[in-house]
Amino acid sequence: MESTGTVLRELRGAQKSSKGVSLYSRFVNRPAGRLLAAVAFRLGLTPNQVTSVSAVFTFGAVAGVALAEPSWWLGAAVYAGLAVGFALDSADGQLARLTGGGGPDGEWLDHVVDCAKMILVHVAVLVSFYRFGGPPGGAWLLLPLGFLFVAVLTFCAGLLREQLGRSAARGAAASAGAPASRVRAVALLPADYGVFCLLFPLLGAPAVFRAGYAVLAAVHTLFLVAFLAKWFRELKALRAG
Repeated sequence: MESTGTVLRELRGAQKSSKGVSLYSRFVNRPAGRLLAAVAFRLGLTPNQVTSVSAVFTFGAVAGVALAEPSWWLGAAVYAGLAVGFALDSADGQLARLTGGGGPDGEWLDHVVDCAKMILVHVAVLVSFYRFGGPPGGAWLLLPLGFLFVAVLTFCAGLLREQLGRSAARGAAASAGAPASRVRAVALLPADYGVFCLLFPLLGAPAVFRAGYAVLAAVHTLFLVAFLAKWFRELKALRAG
C-alpha cells in the first residue's frame, strides 16, 4: 500500500478549482480534509463511508447545541464536532477523486447530508434559545428561523445554478479556466460555513453568541441577495449565448 506521504502528494494533484472558494476553505478546511482523506484511504474507507462519519460528527455536535445548557466546554465540543465534520465533508470528495470511486449516489448523499446540516444547526440554535432563555419577549426566536430561510435558499439556489450551468459546456469551460481571486476569497469569508462554526465556542457567553449569530445572519442575507442577482445574470447569459 502507498505511504501516507505519497497519498497526500496524489491528493494535492486531485483538488477542485479554488475559484469562488474562501480563504478558510482553501487554506484550512481543504488541507485538513486532504489529511483525513489520506487516512481514510489507508484505512480502506469508501467516500460514502467518509460522508457518513462526517454526518456523525456534525449531527452529534448539533444535538449538543439543542440538548445541553450553553457553556464554554459545550462550545468547545460543538466547535470540534462541526469543524471535524466539515473537514470530513471535504475529505469524501477528495477521496472520490483520488480513487475514482465517486458517483451519482455519493454526490446525492453528500448533498443530502449538507442540506440536513444546514437545517438542523439553525433548528438546534432555535431550540437552545427557547429552552435556555434569552431576552424577554421571545423575539430572538425569529432570528434562527430567518437564518434558516437564508441558508436553505442560498444552498438550493446555488445548487440549481451549478446543475443548470452544466448544460452549457462553453460556459463551464470558460469558468474552469478563470484564475482564483485572493480578494474574492477574503470577501467570501463571512459566508463560509467554517467561519460560521467559529461562532460556537462563544456558547459560554450567550449574549455574545446571540449578537455574533445576528451579525452573521445579516451578512448572509446580504450575500444571498448578491448571489441571487449574480446567478440569475449568469443563467440568463447562458441562455442568450
